[in-house]
Amino acid sequence: MLKSIPPIIGPDLLRILRAMGHGDEIAIVDANYPADSAGPEIVRMDGLSATDVLDAILTLMPLDTFVDEAALGMEVVGSTPGHREPIYDDFDAIITKHEPEMKLAAMERFAFYDRVKDAYAIVATGERRLYGNILLKKGIIRPE
Repeated sequence: MLKSIPPIIGPDLLRILRAMGHGDEIAIVDANYPADSAGPEIVRMDGLSATDVLDAILTLMPLDTFVDEAALGMEVVGSTPGHREPIYDDFDAIITKHEPEMKLAAMERFAFYDRVKDAYAIVATGERRLYGNILLKKGIIRPE
């Protein structure tokens, strides 16, 4: 255990978050996501929800303020435009807690899959709520 680091963040995820640079992306995915075949390095956090993992990661990692959309979810297949699954509201609340000016955006399912293939890493959670997937773009920490 270390001070100020959420206890659910183990050494593998801490190493990844520290190694990532500005603009690198990390995906937090639900239990249904095909993480093993996606390509990037995987950190398994099977017993945890995507929202708990998002909160822990955003405690340590800034989001990118140089892009319009630094947090992306997956659009619901076959839904009306703008439809949001309940987990999106939870994602938004967590994002706002850590980055008050930012909100969750969404992208088409297969575009999301393609983008995750190029991510720095994937955190595979035990999230059972549908569409519990989010992609985060790492920002910078400015000098004091």
